[in-house]
Amino acid sequence: MNTPAALTLEAPAEHPFAPFVRILGKGKRGARNLTREEAREAMGMLLEDKVEDTQLGAFLMLLRHKEESAEEMAGFTEAVRERLTAPAIQVDIDWPTYAGKKRHLPWYLLAAKCLAQNGVRIFMHGGGAHTAGRLYSEQLLDALAIPLCRNWQSVNEALDTGNLAFMPLQDWAPHLQRMIDLRNTLGLRSPIHSLARILNPLGARCGLQSIFHPGYQSVHREASSLLGDNSIVIKGDGGEVEINPDTLSHLYGTTAGVGWDEEWPALSARRHVKPASLQPEHLLALWRGEVEDSYPQLALLSTMALALRGLGTPREQAFEQAQRFWDNRDTSI
Repeated sequence: MNTPAALTLEAPAEHPFAPFVRILGKGKRGARNLTREEAREAMGMLLEDKVEDTQLGAFLMLLRHKEESAEEMAGFTEAVRERLTAPAIQVDIDWPTYAGKKRHLPWYLLAAKCLAQNGVRIFMHGGGAHTAGRLYSEQLLDALAIPLCRNWQSVNEALDTGNLAFMPLQDWAPHLQRMIDLRNTLGLRSPIHSLARILNPLGARCGLQSIFHPGYQSVHREASSLLGDNSIVIKGDGGEVEINPDTLSHLYGTTAGVGWDEEWPALSARRHVKPASLQPEHLLALWRGEVEDSYPQLALLSTMALALRGLGTPREQAFEQAQRFWDNRDTSI
């Protein structure tokens, strides 16, 4: 009678990315933040397609639930920057635009356009229309004659010609764009929406960041400090880099890694009534001087002042300079 052969059981090897998921998801007592080095390594694996889709989703949502730390943001940023192939392009302001607007038009676009007319070199980037019901920068570039660039050479040429360029995230960090696009699959925004704001891929003199959710502004400022960057973080209108003139604005700044704070008072005694609908034609009308409108003019002037503040101009002088720029703008498109 033949004796059945003994079964040989061998446990499968653990996936190299599994430890990072375990660190974040080991329960209330066992879970912890990633160190800066762990965050750099984990993001490196994500960018090099060395993870399974299930791991990607789990990792992003565990981070979202926990809320990312400054050390994690710094490590993620370093991993992205190490893999960028961007050439050396001189930029004054890095201007991320990822949130989209739903209450007011994107007046920051006019602010950037006016600054560019006055010699401020601005690199804008965004992640597409990922959430329904919002108006995104990409949808208005053509109407406002803001160059849409699909490679770094075009960015350099646009900056040299008119000091303003917009490049979609998908063209310089496609892996991050893919993670952002998971928003409608996962049901929540992931930390990549925040990460894109801190990247400053061309090493601009100052990176402007808008973080809407309370508490995250100081985390972003701390991450910029760890990276040794110059930046200003605000709670901008709708999550975009745009000062809301109806409320007090707190600036979370960092210069050469040293943090500072500044509060700007509201510019209007009363809150403005938000428009019933967003009409992009109103952007053009205001730029051309065909209409006057208190809210957008205050919003774009203070946003211009914010950028000038980031370049080292004191607040009062920044507002005076912004007003001169606006009064003397070339109103043609």
